[in-house]
Amino acid sequence: MKPCLNRKTLRKHFRPIAVPDDLEPITDIDKRREVAPEEVGLESRAVEAIWGDMQKLYRSGMYPFLSICLRREGRILLNRSIGFQRGDADSPDAVVGGLNTPVCLFSASKAISAMLLHLLAEQGRIHLLDPISYYIPDFAANGKGFITVYQLLAHRAGVPGLGEEVDPALLYDREQALARICAAEPLDRHGRIAAYHAVTGGYIIDELIRVTTGLDVQQYMDRHVRKPMGMRYFRFGVTRRDLPRVAEHVSTGPRPGKWIGTMLKNVLGIDMEAAVELSNSEEFRTAVLPSANIYCTAEEAGRFFQMLLDYGRYGDKQVMQPLTVHRAIQEAGKAQMDASLKMPMRYSAGFMLGGSPVGMYGPNTQYAYGHLGLSNVMCWADPERDISVAILNTGKPVLGNHMLSLFGLLAGISRRCPRNRDVLGQGAPFLAS
Repeated sequence: MKPCLNRKTLRKHFRPIAVPDDLEPITDIDKRREVAPEEVGLESRAVEAIWGDMQKLYRSGMYPFLSICLRREGRILLNRSIGFQRGDADSPDAVVGGLNTPVCLFSASKAISAMLLHLLAEQGRIHLLDPISYYIPDFAANGKGFITVYQLLAHRAGVPGLGEEVDPALLYDREQALARICAAEPLDRHGRIAAYHAVTGGYIIDELIRVTTGLDVQQYMDRHVRKPMGMRYFRFGVTRRDLPRVAEHVSTGPRPGKWIGTMLKNVLGIDMEAAVELSNSEEFRTAVLPSANIYCTAEEAGRFFQMLLDYGRYGDKQVMQPLTVHRAIQEAGKAQMDASLKMPMRYSAGFMLGGSPVGMYGPNTQYAYGHLGLSNVMCWADPERDISVAILNTGKPVLGNHMLSLFGLLAGISRRCPRNRDVLGQGAPFLAS
């Protein structure tokens, strides 16, 4: 009897990339900066087990390129990458990626854009409880006049999409996209409905920065975050000089079914396959899309979240005040069914929050805050464990054989980095006299 599914059929269904037997030639390890686990209270075998979980995830065949940066107590435990910037093990023109390969954060960019608004509030240029329409009068159309900046950051602004059919060209037309958002009728005039704003929030954030500072979102981030923190990349889009260095995205895994496909199209404005293809275009890679296209390395993304974990401090620089970080990471409301994502979500004003006993950053991560990006990009900080983590990738599976390995990696990080801080009992820097 012939098997129901042969190898060819499985490859066609799951669309894996070719994985070499030996991963060492496609692995890059930051031997200079990685510290011994014992220096931060962990065992070497625990960290190597996490790295083993990362390798297992790569062997799922869903990710041409994977990179991870894990810090504990502000020290780098893992800064490593596996895979190809372009192509795979079977590609004659494959290019191996490395620690300095910039990867798109996609929606994980939202957490960083949100912190720019919090920084704007710190500078006294806006107030988070002010209506958006106070700064952008056109936003008041169709009953949106009382929706606040805070509600925007918590995905409650009522304008989660640009419309049912979105021409990709609209993404690059800032003024037209903003006009469409301002003219839209909200889901709720009082900002009570959580509905993930996949793209729209970024245009509003950019405009708020423009009208209050005279700078665009790129210039503002350069001045207040990227340059003070010494980032090589960490910008919306990349310069044309850096285009050859960017990692290519690949659609992997089973094609989304009708229900998931429709949901993704409602969220993104275009279907998943088209979104991945779009992300590889020069236009996308060089555009400024505050909700969707920060490019950086895993170390740079982790560096940003470590700064938040340290209440705004990076080295000898106070990038933002402790109270600013505190405001940003506080729960905006209990978990509720998100009208866009069709799943329970718990947000702060800018972050997707963890959970207990199960959370998106692993088990028992109720104090963790971070953000996901298409589709398994993950960046977060967990104050209970004193860790910051960035996991970047270029494969874009929605479902597939990688799921168990991904859950295993997240669970392994949570389990092998035991909780060592009393978040509620230790106080915070802004409480000091």
